[in-house]
Amino acid sequence: MKQTLETNGLVCPFPLVEAKDAISDLSVGDELVINFDCTQATEAIPQRAAENGYPVTHFDRTGDASWTITVQKA
Repeated sequence: MKQTLETNGLVCPFPLVEAKDAISDLSVGDELVINFDCTQATEAIPQRAAENGYPVTHFDRTGDASWTITVQKA
């Protein structure tokens, strides 16, 4: 299953906090697509995913200051 989290407009650390809460509700193997526009989250989200053993399956810039990242719950 894939769930999408929209955090555009939120300043750091809120995209990371929202992502942490959302991924905790997922089942193992499910993916969370996080859309965000906070530059600091480009490092913070992948780092937190790695610390928790969650693989990043997709990471892309979608605009001048917006990104999408997909994290899989392991």
